[in-house]
Amino acid sequence: MTHQDALAAPASNAEFTPARASVTLLERLAEKLGGRASVAAVFGEPVFREGITVVPVARVGFGFGGGAGREKAGEKDGEGGGGGGGAGAKPLGFIEIKDGAATYKPIRDPWVDVALPLATLLISTLGAKAVRAAVAARPRRRTAG
Repeated sequence: MTHQDALAAPASNAEFTPARASVTLLERLAEKLGGRASVAAVFGEPVFREGITVVPVARVGFGFGGGAGREKAGEKDGEGGGGGGGAGAKPLGFIEIKDGAATYKPIRDPWVDVALPLATLLISTLGAKAVRAAVAARPRRRTAG
């Protein structure tokens, strides 16, 4: 029997080890979170109105971790178990389908529209002042003539 066969086989109470409990927990988490981590969870279903179809676009991901345990030699009780998982989704934009043509329209972060121009203005102002200060601090050469 392979390791995968052992994991797939139903476990009796005597075979329900911490490692098997962790695998079972992770399988359940993967089923639950994997089914919920979708574009529809972020936006909803595609919308059809007046000849226009809007299809949501999102970045969706999920991850899992687990653990195991065993009995310690010479002791009554062993320790083990563990597991966890999480999912996340971020809306990116939407695809608009109209008259047979598809157009992607990103969702922009409003802070990028404000912060990027302000940062550019600040850097250019400080850079200009630094250049002027460096030029003013440089000793002037006298020319013979």
